[in-house]
Amino acid sequence: MLESDVYKRMIALQDEMSKSQKKIANYIINNPETAPFLTASKLAKNAGVGEATVIRFAMFLDYEGYPDLQRHLQEALKRKWTSAEVFVRTTDKEDAPENAITEVLMDDVQNLKETIQQVNAKEFEGAVKDIVQANRIYIIAYRSAVSVGSFLEFYLDLVLQNTEMIREADGVSEHLLDITKDDLVIGFGFSRYTKRTVEVLKYAKQQGAKTLVITDHLMSPLVAYGDRKLLAVTEINSFINSFSAPLSIVSALITAVTRLEHDKVETRLQQLEELWETFDVFHD
Repeated sequence: MLESDVYKRMIALQDEMSKSQKKIANYIINNPETAPFLTASKLAKNAGVGEATVIRFAMFLDYEGYPDLQRHLQEALKRKWTSAEVFVRTTDKEDAPENAITEVLMDDVQNLKETIQQVNAKEFEGAVKDIVQANRIYIIAYRSAVSVGSFLEFYLDLVLQNTEMIREADGVSEHLLDITKDDLVIGFGFSRYTKRTVEVLKYAKQQGAKTLVITDHLMSPLVAYGDRKLLAVTEINSFINSFSAPLSIVSALITAVTRLEHDKVETRLQQLEELWETFDVFHD
């Protein structure tokens, strides 16, 4: 494991490290099966340094940020961990349950900061234009990612009337039978990635359709099949992913689309308001 690039960097740069950075490096090297799954705040606590020091340490090693360093540490393990194994490695029995709310919210604040730093404005702008110009939009999101995909589907279809999330994995072939180069497939995938999501994106690319991938890292298997990629940090000290950053990206996409199609959306919403009033949809 110490032969992997991430560990080689730490060893090669030892003499240039500050005392705090050496603490982090030593903790990571001495805990190779636990450290890769810890958030920046948890690693800082365990190593006895400040969270900002952990983030600077990742940059010192020439990674884009802590999530980038973290994923390289995970890849160095050379195998995928089960949910149970991740749970054991990230959850301390002695951690008080009442501390979870503060810990998770603070981790999400950091996730959002890291996501902002790695967002490519031109890639985002291109994704918005692809959504607006698409004839049909298909959303691929399975397992826990369904929650984020459903949110995007609801609002895009509300204003554009051309969006569908394919919920049944076994029925995806029927839905994509007539897909063309004028259509857009939006795929959501976060570690651990589902095979079906990768397969559908691969098929969409083969048929000439445009693809947009929303995932957690450039090492995600979805990236290879995305014409455009938007990355969102999802790490918290748990076996689950946090979707605060992915949901923020989705909210930004919806907002940008409605601004670009302002007149069309305004007319559509006015018509919907009349319909909602007729059917008494909302509580007064």
